[in-house]
Amino acid sequence: MSLDKDPVLSELYRTFISGCHILHYQGVLDAYGHLSVRHPNDPKKFIMSQYIAPGTISSRVDLIEYWVENAEPVDPTAAKGYSERCIHSEVLKRFPEVNSVIHSHSEAVVPYSISGVPLKACYHMGGFLGTKTPVYDNANYVRAGVDVPDMLIRNTHLGGALASHFTDSESGTSPDYAVVLMRGHGLTVLAPTIQDCVLRAVYTQKNAAIQTTSLLTHAAYFGSSGTPTSSRPEIKYLSEDESSATLEMTRWSAMRPWGLWLREVEATGLYVNRG
Repeated sequence: MSLDKDPVLSELYRTFISGCHILHYQGVLDAYGHLSVRHPNDPKKFIMSQYIAPGTISSRVDLIEYWVENAEPVDPTAAKGYSERCIHSEVLKRFPEVNSVIHSHSEAVVPYSISGVPLKACYHMGGFLGTKTPVYDNANYVRAGVDVPDMLIRNTHLGGALASHFTDSESGTSPDYAVVLMRGHGLTVLAPTIQDCVLRAVYTQKNAAIQTTSLLTHAAYFGSSGTPTSSRPEIKYLSEDESSATLEMTRWSAMRPWGLWLREVEATGLYVNRG
């Protein structure tokens, strides 16, 4: 990673590192998972950290530039990177308006990737989820004798298949969904900015926890089976109109939680951010 003094890059590095720390502090990432951002001066490149835990990223020395086209490092001598960086490259390649991607193994979200229960927007902070969240199944795309069936997105073929789940159009270049679940693996989140992407990742996890509690509460009170009636109502998720309206709300209010989360990671003493 270049050590130049470009003020735009310097600010981006600090924001990126803070984003990684916030995601760890909020429990969205642990030792695994990763954040990426499109290069602000060259959209054909993107930035990720080297192969270390997100909470331990501390300076631009830990960051690596990659080509969007093939996820290869711009500098062939760069440190080892994440094996799943093709998640990021293929999403950024397909959707020009997307500038940040997060991949997480959130334990609150994974059940919705394997249970057949659709993850839906349960409250206003999860409106970006809409009325359904697509699920990518790696088993449908692993090539016999070519790909290892270990659930990881190790190449552009699998990364492209994952990216295709963000749109209902076969050739669409604008995402219809902010989040795609990955069966038995986790989730991938996209957004125009790091701040928006972090917000969506955090509130996807919170929404999943709320939905799980709602399902358990509903089953405990009304029973686990039966057709909805006036005395046994359905769980009331957000409608399409409500989801769209609350999506706009989270867009203009994203910096409020970001400011709080930034103060939290700065105050803990655990994280280092030298930009």
